[in-house]
Amino acid sequence: MTEELSRTSALASRHTELGSGLEDWNGMGTAWSYNTDPNNEHDAVREAAGMFDMSPLKKVFLRGADAAAVANEVISRDISKIAPGQSSYGVVLTEQGTVGDDAILSNNGNNEWLICHGSGCSMEMINASAAGKNVDVEFDDDLHNLSLQGPKALGLLDAHTPMGLDSLKYFEHSATELFGHQVRLSRTGYSGERGYEILASASVIGDIWDQVLGHGADQGIMPASFTALDKVRIEAGLLFYGYDMSEEHSPWEVGLGFAMNRSSDYRGKTAAMATKGKERFHQAGISINHDDALVGGEVLLANGKEVGTINSPGYSHRLGKSLALCHIAPEACAPGTQLEVQSDDFSGTAVVEALPFFDPSKSRTHA
Repeated sequence: MTEELSRTSALASRHTELGSGLEDWNGMGTAWSYNTDPNNEHDAVREAAGMFDMSPLKKVFLRGADAAAVANEVISRDISKIAPGQSSYGVVLTEQGTVGDDAILSNNGNNEWLICHGSGCSMEMINASAAGKNVDVEFDDDLHNLSLQGPKALGLLDAHTPMGLDSLKYFEHSATELFGHQVRLSRTGYSGERGYEILASASVIGDIWDQVLGHGADQGIMPASFTALDKVRIEAGLLFYGYDMSEEHSPWEVGLGFAMNRSSDYRGKTAAMATKGKERFHQAGISINHDDALVGGEVLLANGKEVGTINSPGYSHRLGKSLALCHIAPEACAPGTQLEVQSDDFSGTAVVEALPFFDPSKSRTHA
């Protein structure tokens, strides 16, 4: 087993007790499924709250006089606008201006920044930017991450922290206590709901997990698997690196132009800006005339011409639709466009829909 594949969540035994086989994602055993029905987990996220172990995300601290300069070179956002206690979602570009990863950058104050990223090349880019600078780079695998997502998350957590959690705005975070443990609470998530991420050390994360479920079970709060996470993030039109975006894509092609800061320099910016207006396809969503999820990789056609590919399919029992996030040619991606769907195992029809499928005004996350 390589070092990269030896990452272990301190919650692994709790996941196996719930039926997880601890499948690999990002080098860590991950709860892709439990014994519970993922549709029930999906309902919990929308009606109460679901708790996901997001510890497979990699957490990297930048500390020192040049920490901001390193962050500025790595992330596509204007970090001068990220005050202490704030975070921002950004793109990590390759030298060629393609999408090497996506990440959330948090300003912890006192020349400390935290980059939380997935399975792309962020660490390679961070180390390249840090070379020769006055900065300490620490990959912290002891720091675990629970994500409690849903309308009852605020009430449960607020009752057990001294900070007054309701004052925390979207993409803000604060060091505080939760159930008597030192944590950082962040109003972020990956669900299309108002939710919170709980960052805490391995030594206390198990008790926090138990406390949340102990206090929340009678409210319908339950553990949620990555299968349920896939359902809610597809409904919310949220991208998954490696499925919906990769180093083969420009940020404009995958709908990440909003995260491209024009006012400062960062790695890959010039190359990426040169591709604006030259998109081969656009990020889009479709609903398929089918009563189940497709498998992914299906070809999309308009008037017999191939115009796109399905990347992230899923069935939403709440919307009563088979959905998918896709790459579709510019001339065929307008909402209402009728498409054919083809693969070796499926032939059917679909229609392009506006994203997100769920809560298009995003009133729930921004409440």
